Amino acid sequence: MSIDLKIMRPGKLAGLLNSTRLGEVTSEPRVRRNTIRAGLRVGDSTRVNVLAYAAWLVAAWHARRGPAADGEELTGYDALRESSAARNRRLSASGRDIAPLPDVANPQRRAACESDFRRFAEMYFPAAFTLAWSGDHLKVIAKIEAAVLRGGQFAQAMPRGSGKTTLAEVACIWATLYAHRRSVCLIGATADRARAMLESMKTEFECNDALLEDFPEAVYPIQRLERIHNRASGQTLDGRPTRILWTADKVVMPTVPGATSSGAILVVTGLEGGNIRGQKHKLANGKVVRPDLAIIDDPQTTESAWSESQSARREALLAGDVLGMAGPGKKIAAILCATVIRPGDMADNILNRDKHPEWQGERTKMVYAFPTNEKLWDEYAKLRAESLKADGDGHEATDFYAAHRAEMDEGAVVAWPARHNPDELSAIQHAMNLKLRDEQAFWAEYQNEPLAVAEGDEGLLSADEIAAKTNGRKRGEVPLGANHLTMFIDVHDRLLYWMVAAWEDDFTGHIIDYGSHPDQRRQYFTLRDARATLARAAPKTGKEGAIHAGLKVLTDAHLAREWKRDDGAVMQVGRCLIDAGYVPDTVYLAIRRSGRSQVLMPSKGVGVGASSKAFAEYKRRKGDLYGHYWRVPAVHGTRELRTVHVDTNYWKSFVHARLAVAMGDRGCLSLFGTKAEEHRLLSEHLAAEYRVRTEARGRTVDEWKLKASAVDNHWLDCLVGCAAAASMLGVSLFRGAAPKKVKRKRKRVSYIS
Repeated sequence: MSIDLKIMRPGKLAGLLNSTRLGEVTSEPRVRRNTIRAGLRVGDSTRVNVLAYAAWLVAAWHARRGPAADGEELTGYDALRESSAARNRRLSASGRDIAPLPDVANPQRRAACESDFRRFAEMYFPAAFTLAWSGDHLKVIAKIEAAVLRGGQFAQAMPRGSGKTTLAEVACIWATLYAHRRSVCLIGATADRARAMLESMKTEFECNDALLEDFPEAVYPIQRLERIHNRASGQTLDGRPTRILWTADKVVMPTVPGATSSGAILVVTGLEGGNIRGQKHKLANGKVVRPDLAIIDDPQTTESAWSESQSARREALLAGDVLGMAGPGKKIAAILCATVIRPGDMADNILNRDKHPEWQGERTKMVYAFPTNEKLWDEYAKLRAESLKADGDGHEATDFYAAHRAEMDEGAVVAWPARHNPDELSAIQHAMNLKLRDEQAFWAEYQNEPLAVAEGDEGLLSADEIAAKTNGRKRGEVPLGANHLTMFIDVHDRLLYWMVAAWEDDFTGHIIDYGSHPDQRRQYFTLRDARATLARAAPKTGKEGAIHAGLKVLTDAHLAREWKRDDGAVMQVGRCLIDAGYVPDTVYLAIRRSGRSQVLMPSKGVGVGASSKAFAEYKRRKGDLYGHYWRVPAVHGTRELRTVHVDTNYWKSFVHARLAVAMGDRGCLSLFGTKAEEHRLLSEHLAAEYRVRTEARGRTVDEWKLKASAVDNHWLDCLVGCAAAASMLGVSLFRGAAPKKVKRKRKRVSYIS
């Protein structure tokens, strides 16, 4: 087919140009637009002269290359476009450049605060510190100042509401603006709490006029961002980037030639779940900066304080991760401000100079001496309580205090006389009101001397005592006298908890292995904060499918395992119970499909209380099985499997009694290993409940309840299940005891003739 290059339609021309190896290079609309721009030089609206069109494209391309390419000036639309682009570039550059910086408004004020932390707080943060300082405040301020300027480690306990968090934030700002420290790390109990503190400091940089006046080289570039944080990457000063970093976890101060704070770093993280390790920042000159000051504010939560393992873990994080942030061969200055929540928690241990002398711990209180006139304060308490019960505001008690103030204040010594509410007359009245409201909280949060709490644990081993009851054997090792292995699996949405125990015939027991599935690979975790979960292990399944998959993995791994005894004998688990109280159908399915129904059995825990019907009182039906505080009802349908019902109240008392038996005695229960630390989390689970002795219907029963301070108790459920499973295998506490001889009475037979 012949083609006339002088008269081609735009569509056919586009098709011709797209037929080469280059593929699609143009389109019909683009050809039409170009012919309109070129005018009659290349054809008309319906026909195109291809040769003329090619010549026009070449000329247009040379024109766009500009004078740098061919020495010609741009003309027409191209010149207009280039002019507009150049103007936009100039406007953009002028908008990003913040020069010139304002001058320092008050050099004398700035210089006076450089080495005086108290004066800095008073001068630049008057809205935050409105009350007169207490003696304890001045002690804390002096320690903060010493740590920032000269180094060292200091720990201070302050009452709740004393302003320790605000002091910590201001200390970070002071150390950063004067470059007393090049990299400051503020650490909170959690990452979210730490970010909230950084947000508070950001607000000061953005809104504090006094800081802007005296530290323009640091604060002015920040305020010019106008809270549009994307501007930070493009901001310049006299054409040089300020290199501000402004994120949720880190602030890098503006790089300004000659400024003391230039490039200083302020970073926040949580003690638990944060990124403490590897904290470093590379400056523009290539130098790597690591934190040289750590300020730790309230490093524990209420939950972690009540957990011995969490408290120990946080102590370890403080000693290892935090104090090691400065890098090899360097010491980091550290300030810790905390509130003691319970005896033996992290704060209590750090403040103990016998345990941690390096922290130079000191405790402050709200009240150092209480009023001596208890009779008048008792009357005050009655008046206040009666007023509040009658929907009043307690002013009657305040009037009574006003009338007898001299007598009621006698003997009292308070730390902060200025601290009281507007409707109270003194700090003494304020402290006594807090004490009357909740004495337990008052001693913990305001006196830093928490009262010990006992929750029905008389006669029970503590978590520390349980963790210390180790037998020196390796994990998974079966003792010589053990003839039975049992296993229990506790089922939850996120995790499966499991335990394997070895039993001698007289119920002498040994916990030989335990864990969770999926394995968390860390010493401390809770069900709630589990990172590796069943759902992640089986990503293409729903809740029930993930649980089923987890049960298969656990049972395949442990029921097929050959456990070696000391004498070389090979043993296998004789009975494995699976908690079927949560998702029974899923458990039934897993057992049916396992091929191990002779070993596996579903289990349901029943809390038989004093007022409940005891297992022995149930009417026995054909096919029912009964044992020592367990029963297996007959199944009258095809959906369910035979399920063992376990009296959990009895068996919890039973295993705690076994834990209390001395090592070496008959019926003792012990843990593998040699170190108590490796069982700290297990021991918390085992000690998570307390017993309440109740009487009803002529019966006395221990009813077990979860402690308010406890987090998880799942391995306690596992141990109970293992013990009940051992009973099902014939293990008895009285096995091997010498039978009691019964003397028979002779009968005399007389014969009558």
